[in-house]
Amino acid sequence: MNANKLGDLQINGIGSSNGGTFNKVQLNGKGTVNGDAECTIFECNGAGVMNGNVKAEKATVSGSAKINGQLTVDEINVNGSASIQENVQMGKMTVAGKATVGGNLKGEEMTVNGKVTIDGDCEVESFKGEGAFMIGGLLNAETVRIKLSGESKAKEIGGQQIIATQEKQALLKLIKSFFPNKLEAEVIEGDEIELEGTTAQVVRGNQVVIGPNCEIGLVEYSGTFFQDKNAVVKESRKI
Repeated sequence: MNANKLGDLQINGIGSSNGGTFNKVQLNGKGTVNGDAECTIFECNGAGVMNGNVKAEKATVSGSAKINGQLTVDEINVNGSASIQENVQMGKMTVAGKATVGGNLKGEEMTVNGKVTIDGDCEVESFKGEGAFMIGGLLNAETVRIKLSGESKAKEIGGQQIIATQEKQALLKLIKSFFPNKLEAEVIEGDEIELEGTTAQVVRGNQVVIGPNCEIGLVEYSGTFFQDKNAVVKESRKI
């Protein structure tokens, strides 16, 4: 895309426009774009609705953005609220606000400091979570690092390294009455697994550490296994 030869699309008040190919799309008011849009930079500072697919190199959502289609982006930062009705293909995604994906999400690096809901699968190289997430399908990443802050769920979690830790005990007691601080999954499978505050039916790995506040149905391990005294494991077996 030759950005120098493309025009910009900017909506400051209440307005609508057709889609197309642009250098920059900026929605500062209440804007609606009908049709697919391709751009170098996408910014939504107001309330924006994109009725079509969106393709951008860099996207920033500080307001409220709804994309009634697919999103393809190299880098996206969500500080406000973003709702993507279909699949997301991205390089790097950082969510400090709230993001909802109606399909699957695939990419390289995902960082969650706010709240993320994905109806389908989440497949990335690196997943870092310090907020809350709800994934209807599989969370699959080379490395999964989660600092539990609120309630997070995935149907299955898979990766080379999976680490889930809780906040320090004093802070945990303070916030526990307000927000559940846990991770839930049916199956967690990886090579190196360290869990705290996790409820799962099956945990399967090579080196497995089940830390405090865990409730696990079955642990299957091929290398080493450690269970904290404040963890519940109904059954464990070496495979």
